Amino acid sequence: MEEIELVILGAAPALIAMAVIDRMDAKRPEPRSTLRRVALAGSISALPVILVGELLKLMGPGVGYSGALYMSFVIAALPEEAAKLASVYLMAWRRPEFDERMDGIVYGARAGLGFALVENVAYLLLLPHSLSQYFTVYIGRAILAVPGHAIWGGLAGYFAARRRFDGRGPGWWGGLAIAVAMHGLYDAWLFCAPVAIQDGQTWLALSVGPLPVLIYVVPAIMIGGGALLLRAVARRAVADDDADEIAMKIASMGHGHRAPDA
Repeated sequence: MEEIELVILGAAPALIAMAVIDRMDAKRPEPRSTLRRVALAGSISALPVILVGELLKLMGPGVGYSGALYMSFVIAALPEEAAKLASVYLMAWRRPEFDERMDGIVYGARAGLGFALVENVAYLLLLPHSLSQYFTVYIGRAILAVPGHAIWGGLAGYFAARRRFDGRGPGWWGGLAIAVAMHGLYDAWLFCAPVAIQDGQTWLALSVGPLPVLIYVVPAIMIGGGALLLRAVARRAVADDDADEIAMKIASMGHGHRAPDA
């Protein structure tokens, strides 16, 4: 398969997911230019995250369960989720169009999907050495990793926006902590499973064709639960934003029909 085809196929899941997120915000859509800037920032942020990850690898354990957990939370989850939120803050947070709770979800997911696009292409270009390996990596990342990045970024953005507009909720730092916990647990299963197989837990290696079914089951449940949570907070965000819009219209009508001074 040509490299250009790998790039196109690798980018497709993230681009499709962006369209899905946009449909969630169809009532009051964000400017396309800002959406593109956030996605581009998320994509570019993958480069410093890679460099930070390489430095962190020199400091922590490299093997066994401790190495897998260190890789999951310290090398992967924390820098990646911090980079996504930084992309939202730099490209959208202080702009006038960031005026709703739903915007936190939209821009957070956009940053996550920009990051996922670059990461996905890199994985597909560098890791598979055969067609079956390519198929396994592609399915796993398209169904699990790419939606995961959107979910974790979207939830972090929502909690930041809720604190901004309502004065409640965990805010930036709490949203980051939640995203890191969800992302880290997802990676922990995937990184610890090969260690467990080497330790004799060969039942984890059960596959159907090239797909490692048991290794993917737990992450699939995590992503499914995260998607339901994101949908729930998105519905709440839209309802609260609708209420604010109605209140503003009523207030403007009231100001426009004030009784004349005596």
